[in-house]
Amino acid sequence: MKSFRNLLLVFFCFFLLVSGKNFAQTFQQELGNVAQANNLVGMSVIAMCNGQMIDSYHYGLSDIDRNIKTSDQTYYRIASISKTVTATALMVLYDEGWFQLNDNINSYLDFDISNPNYPNSEITFTMLLSHTSGLSDGSGYQQFLSDTYNQATPPHISELLQQSGGYFTSNMWLNTKPGNYFNYSNINYGVIATLIEQISGVRFDEFVKNRILEPLGISGSFNIDDIGDIGQVAVLYRNAVAQADNYQGVAPDPFDADSYTVGTNGVVFAPQGGLRITTPDLLKFMALHANNGTYEQVQVLSAPAAQLMHSPVWTYDGTNGNNYYNLFNSWGLGLHLTTGRPMGDIVFNDVPMIGHPGEAYGLISDMYFEKEKQFGLIFLTNGYYAGGYEYGDQSAFYSIEEQVFDVIGDFFWNSCKPVGNILLQRTPVVSFYYNRHSHSLHFNNAPGGQLIIVNSIGETVLQQNVSQQCFSLPKRLSGGVYVVKYLCSSGEEYAESFVF
Repeated sequence: MKSFRNLLLVFFCFFLLVSGKNFAQTFQQELGNVAQANNLVGMSVIAMCNGQMIDSYHYGLSDIDRNIKTSDQTYYRIASISKTVTATALMVLYDEGWFQLNDNINSYLDFDISNPNYPNSEITFTMLLSHTSGLSDGSGYQQFLSDTYNQATPPHISELLQQSGGYFTSNMWLNTKPGNYFNYSNINYGVIATLIEQISGVRFDEFVKNRILEPLGISGSFNIDDIGDIGQVAVLYRNAVAQADNYQGVAPDPFDADSYTVGTNGVVFAPQGGLRITTPDLLKFMALHANNGTYEQVQVLSAPAAQLMHSPVWTYDGTNGNNYYNLFNSWGLGLHLTTGRPMGDIVFNDVPMIGHPGEAYGLISDMYFEKEKQFGLIFLTNGYYAGGYEYGDQSAFYSIEEQVFDVIGDFFWNSCKPVGNILLQRTPVVSFYYNRHSHSLHFNNAPGGQLIIVNSIGETVLQQNVSQQCFSLPKRLSGGVYVVKYLCSSGEEYAESFVF
């Protein structure tokens, strides 16, 4: 009997040895080991399957001086992941028909910009979103950024982009034809935020809050004034020295809205990297994209618009861009598309992912998802005590990122199974918008029906069956207020007033 027990003990030990880390340590323990080995101050990690959180882990401190622990209530300044939210905000306006992606952005700005090396080449919305505009963060950018954040009245963004501007330097533009060459550049997203303001007439931070964050139940913001508990904002560190967001529980002076004119400089809200958000809330945004624009029956984007964002616009061929040390080899509209190139953009081996990385002030951030399983991961660290970050030995990501990816993959990737088409769409509601630049009406969710336009004295001036999403108006309809009615073939009637 004793020998049988010994045999069972040997078998059990052998089973533990060969069955892998899942039995030896928990998900939390593995991540804790990673955090300690890399001298991290704080860290938050979330894994998602089928659009829902399956596990999370929070480690260390969000504030060393005040000994505040990280938690699901910690707000991180997520660096360049913010660009995905800025891009989504622009695509909300695209969805509403305010512009076409290949339109010249000068048609929507109150000033003109062009690459001085290619003055006759247009800059389009697609180029800004995909970092192929030819813009670069030139040597005047940092001073412009500092003055934008610190001057009572922020400078106009044209002062940086136009040759006559006070911050302009020749290296703000590459000597490459717009649309042909990828160059990752923060100022692309400053221009996008300014476009959002000029098209919508709404301040960038408020537009994002009203159209994306609040509908999803997200409490984060591009404006620190909106964060309810300033004590929960993570301080960002290098070598345990605070670099940013060191508020010590005291809110900064509120944004002076009176000194800012909407549409002059969207950079003031840091659209390129300044979103502060908790990890559970960031998961909602990631799940929205994994589910093609809808999260828990709240539709922010149409599925076609989301799919456009997730489709490649630019792919590296060896000469057509700066691929950022082999990390960026394919780009959509505001999103990084991994290709799995050797020692390159690998999150999981042989798994194409969509998302964005970030790095600033000691923080590292990652948000990546896969659409078939609606599987995703979020990794945020607010910095390190000593030593910095080492380059990875499997990819173009840092070693700390590789280690976190490996833990998430080992524990959850294989066990996450797709459940089929789980898209949750709202009941379609017909809406239509007037584009003053193209003098056209744009329809969303329109099943086909009759368009009726009535002038200010009640006369019907146009009556026509329409089936397309875009309808060009005759030139004679201008200079007045009109009521536009849309009669669906199913019987519903929708009406809006516009000034043509």
